[in-house]
Amino acid sequence: MNLQNILNDIEQVDPEVYDKLDTRRHAMKRFSFIGKTLALAAIPSMFGAMLKKAYGQSSGNILDVLNFALKLEYLEAEFYTRGVAAPGLIPAGTPAVGALTTIRDHENAHVNFLRQAIQGAGGTPIARPAFDFTAGGALGNNTFTQYPVFLAVAQAFEDTGVRAYKGQAGNLMSNKPVLTAALQIHSVEARHAAHIRYMRRANGSLSAGNIKPWITLNNSNVDAGSTAVNNLIQSVYNGEEVTTQANVNITTVAGLSAAKASESFDEPLTMQQVNAIVAPFFA
Repeated sequence: MNLQNILNDIEQVDPEVYDKLDTRRHAMKRFSFIGKTLALAAIPSMFGAMLKKAYGQSSGNILDVLNFALKLEYLEAEFYTRGVAAPGLIPAGTPAVGALTTIRDHENAHVNFLRQAIQGAGGTPIARPAFDFTAGGALGNNTFTQYPVFLAVAQAFEDTGVRAYKGQAGNLMSNKPVLTAALQIHSVEARHAAHIRYMRRANGSLSAGNIKPWITLNNSNVDAGSTAVNNLIQSVYNGEEVTTQANVNITTVAGLSAAKASESFDEPLTMQQVNAIVAPFFA
């Protein structure tokens, strides 16, 4: 979770957010001061207080943005929490136990951060929503009983996250230090996605045998034998087959196949596209 990413979403609703926080440059300096001088537990409250000062009691859409982010973090935290706790799901005594436990802890930390930030801004965090990890019945009861299915859903969540970070990068172009920080976070998210793909390949099922750390065309590398499941996961990868970048056809200039050209670049997702992807997982 990154404060700048949240502010990017707020800026889309209110382009004057940085003026209300005493200009963009001063706001960034204050964020730097917070990170260097305050205890981690105090950061959410300080961030919330800054928003409250900027918007007073009429935060409106600003709190809506924060609560939307909280809803998404609830989803991921619940997914990994249930997965780690599910009896016999993760192969005992394997590195997968530690890896998935770490991801679980990260997601729960994000939830706690957002709840405190919303309260600090004078708002009320939304209650933990009801989830549907059958995805409207498409996954049946397999998500937390079949390890290959669990990993396939994890891959979809992680690859969605990487594309979502990329979708926000353009909003940071005017502030190079913040853009650098966002790209550093993006690279870590990409490593997580690659590691989940490695875990799927090691497991060797649900068409994972030939899976790569990168994405080829719009291949999900998942064939669950179910059209509904395949369509659900495929939505994460639609658009990745692009072979033209900045109006340059990579296949023509570099002489690469469409597959190789697509592997060389990842495509962004908009907030609306992310919403559509995760919607089936809420009851």
